[in-house]
Amino acid sequence: MPINPNRAQDVWKDVGEHVQFTVLQLNRQDQQHDREVFQEFADRSQAIIRSLRIRDAKPETGTQLKVSIGISSAAWDYLFPGAPKPKELETYTTLSGPKYTMPATPGDLFFHIRASNEAVVYECQTQFQRVLAPITTVLDETKGFRYFEGRAIIGFIDGTEAPAVEDAADYALVGDEDPQFINGSYAFAQKWQHDMPVWEHMHTEDQEKAVGREKFSDFELEDEDKFKNAHNVASKLEIDGVEQKIVRMNVPYSNPAAGNTGTYFIGYARHWTVTKGMLQNMVDQSDFLLTFSTLLSGQAFFIPSRDLLAQIADDDF
Repeated sequence: MPINPNRAQDVWKDVGEHVQFTVLQLNRQDQQHDREVFQEFADRSQAIIRSLRIRDAKPETGTQLKVSIGISSAAWDYLFPGAPKPKELETYTTLSGPKYTMPATPGDLFFHIRASNEAVVYECQTQFQRVLAPITTVLDETKGFRYFEGRAIIGFIDGTEAPAVEDAADYALVGDEDPQFINGSYAFAQKWQHDMPVWEHMHTEDQEKAVGREKFSDFELEDEDKFKNAHNVASKLEIDGVEQKIVRMNVPYSNPAAGNTGTYFIGYARHWTVTKGMLQNMVDQSDFLLTFSTLLSGQAFFIPSRDLLAQIADDDF
């Protein structure tokens, strides 16, 4: 069975104008009841999305609502004990390098919602919570935004290394290597807080050496002109001489009056091992971005195909 992007959730490079990331923890008070509520949610969530797309549709652009729903390894074991499990789904644990760590934090359910209208994002999460609030606790809720023409909050064009849209499915979606979970995706969600005054006091030339690209044009620097731990060097992963790719987005968030500004990183991949390898490289090589950043969260999730969500809703899984 070939990969079919039309059967997948929205795991594509599209930051959106307004974005919300939410991580929930299951309360784990009644396993059977929690499973039944999640089955109801698997069904209702798709109806909610369809309804909001109708409500939000515009003649010139159509709807801009995109949603991904993820389940962690721990939640999978709790909700579906004894059921098959995606081959690479595991609980993310803290990665350590010589100077920095990438901490693991709890999380059972994950939502990535983006739209051109913030009201649509609000309504989508609000309706999700009408079903899930009785059995969950909110661990994190982060509102992101599109920064000018799609730059990261540090001022550089985001996602240049991500595959082109027409090629993304082969990098983002599970294929025949795990046929029961085809068209699913492995997501990694990670929240960074930046010391922006430190970054902003750097000369543009040094910022470019730190990222590995020119700030205005996005033109990649020659290797000898980059810092040894430049971001696009440290985050690069090769397997058997072939550079690996994932669908990645660095979404800005900020409460500027409080000095709380950062990046919410979301990566979607066909293979969790590829994303994990990139993260390990970043800590092993002390990625320059870690020098002015504090990592607040990190966890892996599986994004089921829409077909699998329907099977879960029907208790046919």
